[in-house]
Formats: sequence, C-alpha cells, structure tokens
Amino acid sequence: MLQTCQAGFETLLVRELADAGVAVTEHGPGWVVAPEVEHVADLAFPHVTLRTAREFKGESVNALATQIADFFLTSLQGERIESAWPCVFGGPAEHVGLGRRMSAVEKALFEILRKRFARVAKLAVADLPRGAGPARGLFIWFTDFGRLFVARDAWIHGQRRMADDELAPSRSYLKVEEAFVVLGREPAPDETVVDLGAAPGGWSYSAAKRGARVIAVDNGPLKGGALGNSLIEHRAEDAFHFNFEAGVAYDWMLCDLLEEPHHVMKNLIEPWLARGWCRRFVFNLKFGHVDSVALLRELRAPDGPLARYAPGAQIRHLYHDREEFTVVGEVINSHPGPA
Repeated sequence: MLQTCQAGFETLLVRELADAGVAVTEHGPGWVVAPEVEHVADLAFPHVTLRTAREFKGESVNALATQIADFFLTSLQGERIESAWPCVFGGPAEHVGLGRRMSAVEKALFEILRKRFARVAKLAVADLPRGAGPARGLFIWFTDFGRLFVARDAWIHGQRRMADDELAPSRSYLKVEEAFVVLGREPAPDETVVDLGAAPGGWSYSAAKRGARVIAVDNGPLKGGALGNSLIEHRAEDAFHFNFEAGVAYDWMLCDLLEEPHHVMKNLIEPWLARGWCRRFVFNLKFGHVDSVALLRELRAPDGPLARYAPGAQIRHLYHDREEFTVVGEVINSHPGPA
C-alpha cells in the first residue's frame, strides 16, 4: 500500500505504522510505502491509503499514461461504472515541476480513455470523495517524474483542504471546518455549543454560521465574524474554570488551546467527557513539545478517557493542522440537554 500524509510528517507516520506492527519499506516527502494491512481506518497521520497499489515507471508522459490506462481498463473487466467516479492525481508539492508532469500525464490518460471508453471517461471527477471511508475509482500518486503508484481502491481518512471565509477571525477556522468533515457531523441550527479557549473566535464563528447557539469562553477578545455575532455569547472566563450550569449538556464542546496536551486532557477534556457535559466534541492537542507517537498511544489506551467515554473517537493529523492532533467523537453517556 501507499499512504499519503502532510509533507514533513512522514517520519511520524513511519513510527505510527511501526507501533501497529507495520514496517515501512520506503518513504519520501508526504508518502510512505508499506506492506498491505487490513486495519488502516484508525491511523492518525495518513490522509489517503492506496490499497494494493501497483508501481509503474516510464521516461515519457505517453509511457506513463499508457500504463495507467492499461491497468485501469484491465481492472474494469466485469465491472460497470454508471455514476461519477474519482480519478485523482497527487504527488509531492516539493518537487519543482512535478505538477506540470502530472497534468500532462492526466491529459494523455484521458485522451486514451476517451478513445477506448468515452462513457466512463465522461463520468470521472478529479477530487476525492468528501468524508472518510472506502472509495473505488482511480488513484495515482507520483513519487517522482518517472515513477508512480496506482490503485483502484483507497481508504479516505477524511482530511482535505477547506475553503477560507473572509469573515473568519483566524486560520484555525479551517481546522474545525475540516474536523466536521472527518466526523461526518456538524452543528445544526439551534444546537448548543461551548467553545473553550475561543479567542479570536474562528471555531465559534464556524458553529454560529450553521445556526448553532454558541458560548465562547476566553479572556481574550473575539474578532471578525465572531465579534458582535447575535448567536455567540462571549464569556470572559478561563476555559479550565468555566462556570458550568448543573444538569446541562451541550450538543457540542469545541476546544483549541495552546496548552500542554496532558494538562488539557487531564484537567479539561476528561472531566467534560466523564461528566457527560457534551454530546459531541472537537478538540486539538498540541504535540510540538512532546513525543507525538507516545501521545497517540496514551490517547488510544483501552483504559483511557476516550475508550471509556467516547469509544469510536477519531484522532487525525489534519491537512490544516500543524504540530497538533484533532480529536472528534461522540460521548456515550451525556446528561439531558437544556429545554
């Protein structure tokens, strides 16, 4: 299999796979190659996993395009495509000029497909499916100008580049937008949200633009579309000492704090989950000053707070994350919410 990740984090993906008993055979900027494994859905660093990937090499654009086309058309035997299917090209952005090479191969590939299978070619979509889960189509990843990997089946881990909003108070807005895609749920009109450590308000704004009612907790000021928003109540309090109303459970708890991750887990996240103060959550943990893979082990521990109170929680290193994990999930025993 070939797995893609955010460039610069491939060595951490190598370590994460090693923890899972998988030895990587090769890696480069934003990708690793490893033996095929069954359980990939719970990994944090991969963005896309190409299952049973085939390697092809060629000196020319036409040579590469012809090999991809032959592989694809051969694999179609006995299969009928009736709806849109993903045909996605990718490769390390660090390789200067590789983007032009990929575009040329893609153009040559579709010239072949239009001649040999026009109906199928018309149904191709040049983007990954939204959300997380298995996908079937044609997935091509270049490791260099003359070498690529191709697969019909992929596991989409959910990460993707999100569109910015000029009213968003900060770049962190993109992280929570992406997190909602991974979770497959987002705040709905009239749902209740508490945003712990909200300033300058990117996550609060994201929830409010969907019609949710937000309590933004932070001693710092709100900005942009969060400032003066009728759906956002700003409370100038410390996130760790938020004056929680007894008997209330929020539909959502959001949290993105520049604090040591163990401190955040022990003194904020675990109490919220254990007491059932929220139904769903999105929170970030910064790993810049800790061992990220060791932190993953702790978060996945069978006796840890996620396993006890939110089984099925997903830990991801997002497209828009830096040195941090984003954790999304649902609490199994939350208290009845407000009327």
